Amino acid sequence: MKAYHLNGHSGAGRLVRVDLGKPEPANGEVRIRVEAASLNYRDLLILDRAGQGGLNGRVPLCDGAGVVDAVGSDVVQWQVGDRVAASYFRDWISGPFKASYIASALGSNTQDGMLAEYAVLPATALVSVPAHLSPVEAATLPCAGVTAFHGLIARGGMNKGDTLLVQGTGGVALFGLQFAAALGARTIVISSSDEKLARAKALGGSTLINYRDTPDWDVALMKATNGGGASHILELGGPGTYDRSLRSVASGGKIVQIGVLTGFGPKPDLARLQWENADIIGVTVGSVEHFVAMNRFLTEHAIRPIIDRVYRFDDAPEAYTHLRTGSHFGKIVVGF
Repeated sequence: MKAYHLNGHSGAGRLVRVDLGKPEPANGEVRIRVEAASLNYRDLLILDRAGQGGLNGRVPLCDGAGVVDAVGSDVVQWQVGDRVAASYFRDWISGPFKASYIASALGSNTQDGMLAEYAVLPATALVSVPAHLSPVEAATLPCAGVTAFHGLIARGGMNKGDTLLVQGTGGVALFGLQFAAALGARTIVISSSDEKLARAKALGGSTLINYRDTPDWDVALMKATNGGGASHILELGGPGTYDRSLRSVASGGKIVQIGVLTGFGPKPDLARLQWENADIIGVTVGSVEHFVAMNRFLTEHAIRPIIDRVYRFDDAPEAYTHLRTGSHFGKIVVGF
């Protein structure tokens, strides 16, 4: 089969096409013929440290969807031909998160990912793809979609009448925007692009703030909410946005902490959380159970993921390059 490996050797490209033998499913495992895989910001961080900590020779990307191609013994829940997607954490099936699940993340230094024609995974790590979604659309769900659903709905309890702040127009941000629109919540979107803000408005964005024109976007948000603030904040930026997020959260509100798009740096002053009786919800994707619940929500509300661009398998390195520009609106996908 054709696949990609991470390569950290001096003088070599960090993403290398390879030809491998087709893997065989063992007892309790399923082989997937991968039809599409999608990229996340996390994949750029992994690419940049290729060759470290066991990453060299690993198949990258945590997101992928396809068709069951073969099943091992004792597998009863899946049949050849079933349309499935792989959960981000292979071992987090349900219940509270445990630190031991970190090692089961796909496309990491301990687990191969989905940028290959075939992937073998435990039967318990798969979910059915919503019938109304194409393979390309389904491939966007495991990381970005589940992250937004877990943080905002499963743990954040977002509902009609709430106000959500969305930072940017990447995958997690737009899933959050679509979920809020489906629930009847108000969404405030910040971006540096008027064009992207206009597209976000078409998806249900209520208040649009260009943070290049309005650097004090937290002040603008508080004005737009008559001083009430946002009940839910998708905190995607990290050090560059966190202080403003803290100044934007409503009394009793929730900051769903996800991203590090502005890098790693000084820690914010969290004192306002106490004054406002607000919460921080730390989120790293979610479980198979969260994935299944999200798919029910997508089906109920006929939500389709927003796709920025689809690359051919042979052009996967270009997909990484495009993601690094930050110019995308929604998800970047590699089709097979």
